[in-house]
Amino acid sequence: MRLTIAELALALVHTFTIARGSASSAKTAIFRLSWRDREGLGETAPIARYNESVESVIAYFAAHPPRGDDPYALEQLLDGIPLAARCGLDLALHDLIGKDVDRPLWQMLGLDPGRTPRTSFTIGIDTLETMLAKLEEIREHPIVKLKLGTPNDIEVVEAFRSRYTGTLRVDANEGWTPEQAVATLHELERFDIEFCEQPIPAGTPDRLRWIRERVGIPLVTDEDSLDAKDLPALRGCVDGVNVKLVKCGGIRGALAMIHTARALGFKVMLGCMVESAILATAAAHLSPLVDWADLDGPFLTKDDPFAGITYDRGKIVLPDGPGLGVRERSNASR
Repeated sequence: MRLTIAELALALVHTFTIARGSASSAKTAIFRLSWRDREGLGETAPIARYNESVESVIAYFAAHPPRGDDPYALEQLLDGIPLAARCGLDLALHDLIGKDVDRPLWQMLGLDPGRTPRTSFTIGIDTLETMLAKLEEIREHPIVKLKLGTPNDIEVVEAFRSRYTGTLRVDANEGWTPEQAVATLHELERFDIEFCEQPIPAGTPDRLRWIRERVGIPLVTDEDSLDAKDLPALRGCVDGVNVKLVKCGGIRGALAMIHTARALGFKVMLGCMVESAILATAAAHLSPLVDWADLDGPFLTKDDPFAGITYDRGKIVLPDGPGLGVRERSNASR
């Protein structure tokens, strides 16, 4: 097998702001894994918060090329690789295997493509006027997720709810203290919020439990739930967990996380970073297994060079091509 990795720069439709900062573009790493006459596509979107970057992923594989020449030897090939780097190789391997057996990933996993959920559309922090203008662009979308974590959170949600009757989720991205979370969520209960994602900084499950005991809006983790080993400590503290392929190491890590979450009684959401259709489509193949989806990366970027996942009024539509079913746009119509 021969692996090549290249940086992909993705411009965003709008500047995207959360409680920790803003971005107008994103960088991911695109994997191309060649074997015989096949090529598997993969992608990872490393997160600086976890000391990972496109540069660190490329450097890792420059020093540690794939161990072997059998794409089916997944344990051998993936064991011990840092999570963000593992995600890119994991996706490329699953794509390569699917192309080798001429089956889409969802079929190899025995999943029903008709059971995909509807995804949310995320609106980042901005001036209220700008956020409402973004709402007007997507007002027919059935689920909206609002990024919160500013002094005018209540005003923002109230303004949205006065104009939008669909499902509304909120995400503070660790932006509140426990006391702020309780006070804010009490105020938001009257607006029919489906759940609140990661209200406080990660690392204190007991404080999440304290919040959960005092509010009526369900809590979902993100930064507190990177992979399967993080989940037992969250039992009784939250109602659900967010699974992101780049955080848990790809398809295999996500499956382990989903099944662990179910065993612990959690609801499950599939999330994404700002990424191309490769990574979003890979996650979408697992979406029949989850309760909620937040796979809106393709909505947030412009000029994505890849095509894969599509949507029908927010409902995820899986491709039926082999492997991930992703194609480069120059070849998408072939």
